Amino acid sequence: MRKVCKFGGSSLANAGQIQKVIDIVSSDPGRQFIVVSAPGKGRPSELKITDLLIGLAKARLNGFDGKREYELISRRITALAHDLNISTELLGIIEENILNAANSSIENAAAYEAQLKAQGEDACARILAEALTLAGIEAHYMSPADAGILLYGTHDDAEIDPQSYTLLSQLRYEERTLVIPGFYGISQDGEVLTFSRGGSDISGAIIAAGVDAEIYEIWTDVDSVYAVNPELVDEPKQIKEISYREMRELAYLGASVVHPEAMLPIYNKAIPIHILNTNNPDAKGTKIVRERSNFDGVVTGISGSRNFCSLNISEYLLNRRVGIVKDILSILAEEGVSFEHMPSSIDSLSIILRDESLPKSKEENIIRRLTDELELESVELVRGLALVMLVGEAMADTVGVTSRAVNCLSAASISLEMIIQDHSEMSVIFVVDGKFCNYAIETLYYEYF
Repeated sequence: MRKVCKFGGSSLANAGQIQKVIDIVSSDPGRQFIVVSAPGKGRPSELKITDLLIGLAKARLNGFDGKREYELISRRITALAHDLNISTELLGIIEENILNAANSSIENAAAYEAQLKAQGEDACARILAEALTLAGIEAHYMSPADAGILLYGTHDDAEIDPQSYTLLSQLRYEERTLVIPGFYGISQDGEVLTFSRGGSDISGAIIAAGVDAEIYEIWTDVDSVYAVNPELVDEPKQIKEISYREMRELAYLGASVVHPEAMLPIYNKAIPIHILNTNNPDAKGTKIVRERSNFDGVVTGISGSRNFCSLNISEYLLNRRVGIVKDILSILAEEGVSFEHMPSSIDSLSIILRDESLPKSKEENIIRRLTDELELESVELVRGLALVMLVGEAMADTVGVTSRAVNCLSAASISLEMIIQDHSEMSVIFVVDGKFCNYAIETLYYEYF
């Protein structure tokens, strides 16, 4: 069985964790394609390697020499290499690569930062490849450029070039274990582009699709995906199986086990994702599949997030104004503002946005434009909202799920600002005051679980 395995930063934070990774890879010859994040925190007091690299980039971009930041990075990498008996030759290559990136042109700040950030994954892949080789596994470091991971778009939120899949398909004929850095790729012009933070999940999914893997394993530091944030509830229910769509819905509002974009590359090929724990490899984990076969409850999971706002527009006979929604969204687009949801009635329209999408510096101008240019009767912005979501494919076939949730929240004295549900009935969102976000999640969890 051909497997692609992605190991997160917590699984690679120090030599002890990397030894667990070596044991996991050694235990199954099908684990041939290994995708790595940058090393995470070796100790609670330490920073992640990626954060250190970002700190180095910021220092250089702001006119400092970055010597202190580089020394912190070098110290972490050197300690890791020393503990794993990595050759001084390889350590020298890694340090030279980081220095070359640090000393490159800062004319394009985004390009400069992307090139430096990528060094964490690159260094980790080189170290793991040699550590696997020392353990008796025929392993080989392969850069994203050599693998064929071509990207386009912005330097810090790139997208996969479709021709990458043709290039990656050639890796199916490899007999060695390949260790490939996650998180970044190369543009057609040879520039380093990265995915958004946590994007090594996306790299693994792209490789899994390219080599037609039977399964894509994501190794992290939890036993499974949970029905709710384990920081809010003691011993929350573990989800054994969940669909791509359900997982994406939960990830949208903060369930962070899998990057929300990681399912797209493998969706059409129906490659399952298996979430597993590096620190407890015998745990059964969670399977993320295209079509579920096992349902053990109406609601699969609950998630929520603060920092939303609502642009509330009202006018008598608003529904008779042909093209008004297009005009409203055009103004938002011209101001560079994206929206999340848009519930409406005959005389009103609410546009739900993330606070970060509508900074206060743009607030006054947008309200003025909507009021003056479109002659709208009332435009009001309400901040401090939270979205709390019930997710479950079985909800569509069950009567009374939403009314049960509303009664439950009402009994807990949680007032609802809005309810949002799409035609699939796979999820329902409750808009509440931000200060009730966690309380609403806990209340719903104990109602359904």
